[in-house]
Amino acid sequence: MSAAIPLNVGIARSAAVTNADPGGEKRVLLAEPRGYCAGVDRAVETVEKALDKHGAPIYVRKEIVHNRHVVQTLRERGVIFVDETDEVPENAVVVFSAHGVSPAVHESAAARGLHTIDATCPLVTKVHQEAKRFARDDYDILLIGHDGHEEVEGTAGEAPEHVQLVDGPDAVATVSVRDESKVIWLSQTTLSVDETMETVQRLRERFPDLQDPPSDDICYATQNRQVAVKAMAPECDLVIVVGSRNSSNSVRLVEVALGAGATAAHLVDYAREVDPAWLDGVRTIGITSGASVPEVLVRGVLDMLAEYGFGDVQPVTTANETLVFALPRELRDARR
Repeated sequence: MSAAIPLNVGIARSAAVTNADPGGEKRVLLAEPRGYCAGVDRAVETVEKALDKHGAPIYVRKEIVHNRHVVQTLRERGVIFVDETDEVPENAVVVFSAHGVSPAVHESAAARGLHTIDATCPLVTKVHQEAKRFARDDYDILLIGHDGHEEVEGTAGEAPEHVQLVDGPDAVATVSVRDESKVIWLSQTTLSVDETMETVQRLRERFPDLQDPPSDDICYATQNRQVAVKAMAPECDLVIVVGSRNSSNSVRLVEVALGAGATAAHLVDYAREVDPAWLDGVRTIGITSGASVPEVLVRGVLDMLAEYGFGDVQPVTTANETLVFALPRELRDARR
């Protein structure tokens, strides 16, 4: 999956180059890992292979991943994005996004005779299985996540009578359970690790017997990208996160950067959204990208910054990711 290495990442302050030194060299700290995770890579390739196999149009419920560039690129290839399955013509091909869907969505698709291809990230599927398992055992399930997020809707839909949404630490006060000895927390996979654990701590203060999930729900890629940002943020006058505003894990990276000591942090989809005014007086810029962001968008930002004198790019590596997920069964023979 990923192999953590010591956080000796070569960005220690020195007398020659510090953020406060107006004569210091301009530099970019480039977070590694960044960009596509295994689940996003699988989801995007699933749509591409479905197009190759079935031809356009292919329908996708919701955005396959939360990235404007990816969605627009697929739309240009003949993908039609819809909000619900009742917008898909009967007997057509529909792909479910990486964020997962509830059993009710599967039932709706089956009722319309749709040919479904499920691109749900396997790590999201794991959380779904946990929800079903603890619902069978009659637990109250406290699902930490953001109200309205597609992943939360899918997970809660597995056991709606047992799941309560806890949208951040401030929501803990309103939680009620039937039996304090049978309570477990689960979480959306793309949250901030720190905020999630703050929420868990508050829940445990109210419910001392609160049980932890069998394994971490926050995905390895989300955690790894946050760790890399924390490693470089104290050195940065500015952190630029490449990602879309509806991408939970990208938004969290901005928050993590600011919390870890970056002077400023901004989220952009494209290099053209970088305001040159942000660069005034800046010597060290950190760059990272959310888990649904193709590398070409990061390269665009690096090229833009080079034009302003930020040509010295230093990697900040905190983990090496090697995990690959198999395509859905019906597309595996077509994998490149």
